[in-house]
Amino acid sequence: MKKTSRTSHLVSRISLLVTCSLLLFSSCKSNKGNSSVDNEEITATGPTFNADSAYMFCQQQCDFGPRTMNSEAHEKCAEWIVGKFKEYGCDVTTQKATLTGYNGTSLNSTNIIASIYPERTTRILLCAHWDSRPWADNDEDEKNHHTPVMAANDGASGVAVMIELARIIRQDSSLNVGIDFVCFDAEDWGTPQWDNSANSESSWALGAQYWAKNPHKARYEARYGILLDMVGGEGAHFYREGMSERYASKIVDKVWNAAKGIGYGSIFVDSKGGYVTDDHVPVNDFLHIPTIDIIPYYPDCERSSFGPTWHTINDTMEHIDKNTLQAVGQTVVQVIYSE
Repeated sequence: MKKTSRTSHLVSRISLLVTCSLLLFSSCKSNKGNSSVDNEEITATGPTFNADSAYMFCQQQCDFGPRTMNSEAHEKCAEWIVGKFKEYGCDVTTQKATLTGYNGTSLNSTNIIASIYPERTTRILLCAHWDSRPWADNDEDEKNHHTPVMAANDGASGVAVMIELARIIRQDSSLNVGIDFVCFDAEDWGTPQWDNSANSESSWALGAQYWAKNPHKARYEARYGILLDMVGGEGAHFYREGMSERYASKIVDKVWNAAKGIGYGSIFVDSKGGYVTDDHVPVNDFLHIPTIDIIPYYPDCERSSFGPTWHTINDTMEHIDKNTLQAVGQTVVQVIYSE
């Protein structure tokens, strides 16, 4: 789902200054790291996350086919996402815009914002992208490089977790804050590996860039944000992502403490991962909401540190793991119900 492919020790270039990139590279040389996860015990709180339900929501998105920009599947899936959030009691807003892809293509984009307890002034932002990569440009077989990606993990999984969160929150009245679920569109239209004509970091996360500059509510504020990206993959481990540490280290601590406290410390690894250009970057840059990225890191995977299915035709339901969905979903429950 990510913007740029990076190996285990290669820092993703970001849309900042070159000098900053050099500093990031030096700080990402090792995964062993500033461990800041507390050892204190945490009492589990909040409702139980249902991974079977999240898995079903993931499957239902994939049933539309690849949700690539400007496609019929994309439009039908947007309607389905809106309907599911409304079914679970959310106030839903759609933000439509015509965005421009890296190659000048006009993209009919729809950001979907679903709010629980919209009247509450203290809010938490949860977000994920819902579009599919149009090209499997990291596939082992070059013949597949122009084939759309099903995006079971890199797209559907994050939205599925959010819909399941909306479902269980509706059944539990003990939450003390308002929640805004934002489904970003046009995240995965970034420059393909096979196109050497352009290589801009700004070609990624187009929907998030638009929303961060034009939020659905004037002067929108949230206490913090959590981006869910590729949160259902087999064998996934979530390291402390570099841009998240830079922008919102206290929120990284909060989430990783929660995961460890409820028994998922082996999945939420207390070590540094890579630096990722993702939807959380414009949210931090333009709205200044401290937002982190829960995203997998596979330091020993030769094809990509995002995992073996990233931007390949193998990003399908066969490689979605309910245990991963459970770990992420229950950790987010723990975080938001501890507020």
